[in-house]
Amino acid sequence: MIHWRPPEGFVGDVIPFSYGGRVWLFYLLDRRSDDPTAGPGGMPWALVSTTDFVEYEDHGVVLPTGDRDAVDFDCYTGSVIADGSRLHLFYTGHNPRRGSDRGAFQVVCHAVSEGDPTQWTKVPEDTFGAPNGFVPQDWRDPFVYRTAPDEPWQMVLAARYDDSPDRRCGVVARLTSTDLKRWELAPPLWEPHRYITQECPDVFQWGDWWYLVYSEFSDAFQTRYRIARTPDGPWLAPPRDTVDGRAFYAAKSVLHEGRRFFIGWIPTKQGDAWQWAGNLAVLEAHQEPDGTLAFGLPAEIVAAYDAADVKLSPLDGAADVPGQGAHDRYAAWIGDPMPSHCLITLTVDVASGTQSFGLLLHATPDGEYATILRLEPQRNRVVLDQWPRGRTGPAQWQIHGDVPHAVDLERPCPLPPGRHTVQVLLDGATAQAVVDNRVALSFRPDAPAGHLGFFVTDGAVEVVELRAG
Repeated sequence: MIHWRPPEGFVGDVIPFSYGGRVWLFYLLDRRSDDPTAGPGGMPWALVSTTDFVEYEDHGVVLPTGDRDAVDFDCYTGSVIADGSRLHLFYTGHNPRRGSDRGAFQVVCHAVSEGDPTQWTKVPEDTFGAPNGFVPQDWRDPFVYRTAPDEPWQMVLAARYDDSPDRRCGVVARLTSTDLKRWELAPPLWEPHRYITQECPDVFQWGDWWYLVYSEFSDAFQTRYRIARTPDGPWLAPPRDTVDGRAFYAAKSVLHEGRRFFIGWIPTKQGDAWQWAGNLAVLEAHQEPDGTLAFGLPAEIVAAYDAADVKLSPLDGAADVPGQGAHDRYAAWIGDPMPSHCLITLTVDVASGTQSFGLLLHATPDGEYATILRLEPQRNRVVLDQWPRGRTGPAQWQIHGDVPHAVDLERPCPLPPGRHTVQVLLDGATAQAVVDNRVALSFRPDAPAGHLGFFVTDGAVEVVELRAG
């Protein structure tokens, strides 16, 4: 399972840490017990580790929850760092029974390890909450880093001012420390006056650029990032400021052996509603000259699949080969059924003026019903569609024709005329699509299996290669 999840439970926010030649992926364990006799239980940190994002070693729970009345009954998101031979883990403590009528308080908690990422000792005397001026119910996701080896440690948090409009009071608060025990309030890292708050902040340097990564749920449930020339900002929005769409949330990054990986989770769904937590998913970042980040599948994941050429057969009078037909119609081609776990790679040459093209996933043999990955050059975007769509009534016209695609998954994507490559990783109930090793779109297919197909609308697209396996 490339998109890993524990045997009993789901992956919440992931805290990646590179150490000893492995990537250690701490995560919030969402157990979702349906047993009414189990009683309420807190949320612990669990751990898996890997060297290739293909094979995982499950280490189980490594940071257990506190007792019923403890400030860390729930152990929420944080960060892990090494300071010499000692490891430090900072996390959010939460208890629904401790707070005020505005909600439960959140506090920063500390644990240490003598070099073993699976063994931690909590340091309760280092716990602290929000200072005056900040909402005590939102003081979470501590991320600790240094801007240089001889500089003080910095901690940024998802926080809110207590005297600002609710939807615009979010701030990336900042503190400094010289000993990782006592922390002093510093000027905030970022005040966008735009969000409820910015969850899971993550700061790193790459070449001449600094990056601030965060997840937000005001405009959309997405992980975004900002760039700057200095570690203090000003923080600028790059042309493509999102890591992925709705189905890749709370992504945090890790530098491992000179490569930058983003690890998030693909949420489960209940009907049409996305839920919190799901399956672990990974993207590798690449830096473009203007500081913009491009995202693709790690080479190790691609190498785990043995692909073969897919033979396409025309449907409904389409030309024998894509790219040879007229420009004023819809044309489709269908291939063999695909396994539920496979990697699809499509390389195409797109003619100028083409309206749309893409892949039919889990399609019926006639191509009528499918999950549709549609690339739209005229709009420079990639979207996910589904046919049949939902219905509003029994009449022929009572379909969701006014919902052109899954709008929460729409991704901006440069699609000039010429050659493009699309990869789709199908992993059972989860999937990731990547265009040109730049733009990622994670999703959950609605169908478990079916045929693979290709289509083009109002244009011409030559299929240079189509492989799957």
